[in-house]
Amino acid sequence: MVQQPEMHDLPEPGFSEPGVSRIARINWTGLHALYMKEVRRFFKVKLQTLWAPAVTTLLFLVIFSVALGRGGRTVLDVPFSTFVAPGLIVMAMLQNSFANASFSLLAGKLQGTIIDYLMPPLSVGEVLAALVGGALTRAVLVGMTIWLAMFLWPDVSVNISHPLYVIFFGLMGAIMLAFMGVLTSIWAEKFDQSAMITNFVVAPLSLLSGTFYVIDNLAPAFQIISQINPFFYIISGFRYGFIGSTDGSLAIGAIVLLFTNIILATISYMLLKKGWKIKS
Repeated sequence: MVQQPEMHDLPEPGFSEPGVSRIARINWTGLHALYMKEVRRFFKVKLQTLWAPAVTTLLFLVIFSVALGRGGRTVLDVPFSTFVAPGLIVMAMLQNSFANASFSLLAGKLQGTIIDYLMPPLSVGEVLAALVGGALTRAVLVGMTIWLAMFLWPDVSVNISHPLYVIFFGLMGAIMLAFMGVLTSIWAEKFDQSAMITNFVVAPLSLLSGTFYVIDNLAPAFQIISQINPFFYIISGFRYGFIGSTDGSLAIGAIVLLFTNIILATISYMLLKKGWKIKS
């Protein structure tokens, strides 16, 4: 006679044994949820986060094309407007990547919703990946919007000659500014401090990175300063993908960006894991 199992011997459906984790090595569901939260946040105000940067960038193109592009002026053997267009695209990508990443944790601290980032079963790496992924998505969307808008602008060629260089330097630059934004969001205690980094660090480094000129025209001392600026390698590498020429070393630029991103990622991970200015 077969003995029927007692009710308490049967496993409860949908539940694991106490103390046994049901989440794999990577919590893909939680990671996706936090990433979508970051994306939906800037999509709710897409007029400000996507369309406004496109309008501002086109105004830059109009001003500098009219002021400096008359008389058939060429830079690196291309018309000035064609030379400056890729730099404007990636500059907008960098600034918007930083803006997105620098807002998340800071807003959570000020609004008292930082618990939404700390309580879910997400590792430090997963939280960091979601924050950077959201910023990267905004940067790519802004860049594509501006790039498509520039097709409508007369006398400007934004045809891509080397797509891999555009992708590599565009993504590396956006990731670098996303990590900088995360660090700012961790450090800052009010929006004024975040705005200070934007106005006194990100904006000057972007504008003095060779977006509107080649560094060969600068004095030797300023050429050295420009070559220390990682923004310069982002601009020059991204521009090479469009016009096929550059005033910087692509190999050195790739190494500098990879090394910089590794350092920023390590610091961001350590500070998030420690909970500096977040958990206290």
